Amino acid sequence: MITYTDSPIDRFPVRLTLPVLWGHMDAFRHVNNVVYFRYFESSRIAYFEAGKLMEIMERTGVGPILAETSCRYLKPLVFPDTIEVGCRTTVVRSSEMEQEYAIYSHRQDRIVARGWGLIVAYDYHALKRASARSGGGDRTRRYALDHPHHRARSRALIVYHR
Repeated sequence: MITYTDSPIDRFPVRLTLPVLWGHMDAFRHVNNVVYFRYFESSRIAYFEAGKLMEIMERTGVGPILAETSCRYLKPLVFPDTIEVGCRTTVVRSSEMEQEYAIYSHRQDRIVARGWGLIVAYDYHALKRASARSGGGDRTRRYALDHPHHRARSRALIVYHR
């Protein structure tokens, strides 16, 4: 079951600051629903880079892949605006982790969307899910930046995009 928390944006260790562009809007004069998933994707990749998961994938061929995702739209976004998109890990299992995403609107001074994603360890050489025995689970657990086990060592990372 997908659960969304009411956490404020500063509880997410990886946050991107992004502009809402005119081209993100659709015929209904708000940001198109698909664009929210692009925002989540950008924060997820920043999270993977902060945890060195992309480097490990290049070296070993085992890395993260998105298996499932969802979004709860709370308020519409419109141009112009600046948003912060947060990403954090909430659950870690042997070869997968669940992530939570949030989009904070500076114009509205509130979180306007929350998302969820299931990330699994994937063997890009064998083109299949990596087993815990292949080390995929260890890498997933070790680089879950904000899992409760690692929270004491976790620091917020803010990446600015223009």
